[in-house]
Amino acid sequence: MIHPTAMVSSKAELGREVQVGPGAIIEEGAIVGDRCEVRAHAVIARGTRMAAGNQIGYGAVVGAEPQDLSWTGAPSRVVLGEGNVIREHVTIHRGAKPESETQIGDGNYLMVGCHVGHNCVVGNRVIIVNHVLLAGYVRVGDRAFLGGGSVFHQHVRIGELVMVRGGVRIGMDIPPFLMAVDENEVAGVNRVGLRRAGFSEEARRRVEAAYRLLYESGRNVSQALDEMEKRWPAEEVRRMIDFIRASRRGICTPHPGRRRRASAREAKGTDASAR
Repeated sequence: MIHPTAMVSSKAELGREVQVGPGAIIEEGAIVGDRCEVRAHAVIARGTRMAAGNQIGYGAVVGAEPQDLSWTGAPSRVVLGEGNVIREHVTIHRGAKPESETQIGDGNYLMVGCHVGHNCVVGNRVIIVNHVLLAGYVRVGDRAFLGGGSVFHQHVRIGELVMVRGGVRIGMDIPPFLMAVDENEVAGVNRVGLRRAGFSEEARRRVEAAYRLLYESGRNVSQALDEMEKRWPAEEVRRMIDFIRASRRGICTPHPGRRRRASAREAKGTDASAR
């Protein structure tokens, strides 16, 4: 099942039922799991370790050298889980530090022209739309959705079930379950994503209440997190709190105009209830 024009090193390891298309290259030391498909002119570079059932699209490059001036040629890796779809001309670079890894989990869908930089960690069932750029050390949580053409600064963390609007530039962390709609700006909770992921109505309401407390209560972040802990011991809110407390770059916030409108609505509701 290897096309005669493909170049597969005798020192690469291929599992059962692997398909390799015309002009594809699999370098020495690469490991390709069972039932993987490497389409025409794709490159699987040395240091790539791929589990079963992955599809590597036309012209994609997996495991190339990191784009990092500190890299000295030391061995490093790209590790892919199972069942990923890597579409045309995606590039995934291996780790920059000796023996470090770029990691892609299970069941992800990376569309045309995406770039995953060195030492990134992508979770499971993530959708990354055309021409998204992840700089080095970016971390993407499970079931996140990254809109087309969005770009992410080094070391940014994207929480689970986050939805990012296309064309957005992100340089700060996005807490779990939120929607990013502009440069370092969020605008509410990813309600549809939570529902599709099986979160109960009660859990979705807790996440929305936690969002309002964090961004619309007038508290600073530390005060808001302390209050969230007191009010909601539930697991989904706990995951938000832990993510935010671990942030080193700071978290995305709503546009000041959105905060003012939300505060005005809250005050209006309070006045109405008082009457």
